[in-house]
Amino acid sequence: MLSPKELFERRKRRTRITLTKKSAGRPRLSVFRSANHIYAQIIDDAHGKTLASASSVEKDLKGCLKCGGDKAAATAVGKLLAERAKAAGIMEVVFDRGGYIYHGRVQALAEAAREGGLSF
Repeated sequence: MLSPKELFERRKRRTRITLTKKSAGRPRLSVFRSANHIYAQIIDDAHGKTLASASSVEKDLKGCLKCGGDKAAATAVGKLLAERAKAAGIMEVVFDRGGYIYHGRVQALAEAAREGGLSF
């Protein structure tokens, strides 16, 4: 019997393999969520560098958010990440949800990034 952490890692690995096949050179928008905060970054896997990042821990967002671990925070992080990606000249990405289900905070972040101008 596999532990919940091992199952999560298996889902994450399976998702990442699928994205690598479909990416066609586009950078990857990776999401990490904890109980209290949400983090997102755009990664260029070919060079192994982070091109843009945003999180609910940053001073820009922390003051205007009630809580760092809810949908409102995820929406704010998605919009901020889209702005930073546009500034870096990134318009198309591949969405990497990791081992998380595309629901709730992960979905809110993705939709806010789309509204901000990213396409995936």
